[in-house]
Amino acid sequence: MDYKDYYKALGVDRTATQDEIKKAYRKLARKYHPDVNADQDADAKFKEAGEAFAVLGDAEKRAAYDALGAEPPRGGQGFRPPPDWEQGYQFSDPPHGAGGPEDAAFSDFFENLFRSGARAEGRTSGMRAAGQDQHARVTLDIGDAFNGTSRVLTMRVPEMDDAGRMMLKDRNVSVKIPKGVREGQHIRLKGKGSPGIGGGPAGDLFLEVAFAPHPTYRIDGRDIYVDLPVTPWEAALGGKVTMPTPGGEVGITIPENARTGQKLRLKGRGLPGKLAGDLYAVLKIVNPPTTTQAGQALYEQMAKEMSFDPRKSMEA
Repeated sequence: MDYKDYYKALGVDRTATQDEIKKAYRKLARKYHPDVNADQDADAKFKEAGEAFAVLGDAEKRAAYDALGAEPPRGGQGFRPPPDWEQGYQFSDPPHGAGGPEDAAFSDFFENLFRSGARAEGRTSGMRAAGQDQHARVTLDIGDAFNGTSRVLTMRVPEMDDAGRMMLKDRNVSVKIPKGVREGQHIRLKGKGSPGIGGGPAGDLFLEVAFAPHPTYRIDGRDIYVDLPVTPWEAALGGKVTMPTPGGEVGITIPENARTGQKLRLKGRGLPGKLAGDLYAVLKIVNPPTTTQAGQALYEQMAKEMSFDPRKSMEA
C-alpha cells in the first residue's frame, strides 16, 4: 500500500493544533465539495481531505499515525508499518463529518492501519451519548493462553493540553485472560472505552489477542504443533520418549520405522476449550555427529550391512 501524508493533504505542519487542523479541513471541504466544484479532480481532493481529517482530527489515530514517523519508504517499495506499532493505542471511529458521501471508501493505507469501516458519519450527537468503543491489541505467551492469567496493560491514551496540542498519558487497564483464548479472538472489557457525553455510559474496550513467537510451539486454531527430534535408532526401533507441552511433560510412543515429518497426535492436548484442540508431534530424525573412531566405524558397519538406498524411488 502507498504511504499517505495526511499533514501535506491538509496543508498543515505536524505541530498544528486541533483547531488549525479543523480549520484547514473545513477550508478544503468548502473548496472541493462536489456541489460547488465541478473540476475533474475536485472529488478526489475532497475525499483526500476527508480521510486526512478522519485521522488527524481524532486524537487517538493522530497519535498512532505520528508514531509511524514522517518519512515514507524509499526505493519504490510499498509501505509497511513497523511490527506491533499499534501496541497500546486505542482506535475509535472516524470523527463526525469527516468528509465525503456516506458510502465513500477510504484508502487501503487507512483501512490497514486503523481497521475501521472508514465511513464518515453524518449524524450529530445529542446532549447525552454513550462513549465510543476502543480497540487495541494484546500479545500473549502461549503458556498464558493455555493456562489463563491476569494482566495489567499500560495503554497510551492521547489527551489535549491547554494549547490544543496532543500529549500521551499512560492508563493502566486490568484484564483477565481466559483459559484457552485463541489468536485473533477479541476480549471485551465493558465500560473501559471512551467516556460518555453528558453522563452517558462509557464505551467498551476490545482487545485483539496475538501470540508471541515461541521457540517450540506453533499454533493453528486450537491445535498445537511441536517439532520432536528423535535419534535414528528411536525412529527405527520405536520406543517411548518424553516431550514438552504447555501443560507439562508427557510421554509419547514412537512407532517402529518412523519417518521424518510423520505426525503423532495427542488428542485433547492442544488449547483448552469446549472442544479442546489436539497436539501434534512432528518427528524430525537427527543424526548424531561422528566425533569418535568408534562412531565412524559404526556408521561404516551400517552402510555395509543395511544396503539401504533412500534415493532409489527418484526418477530422472
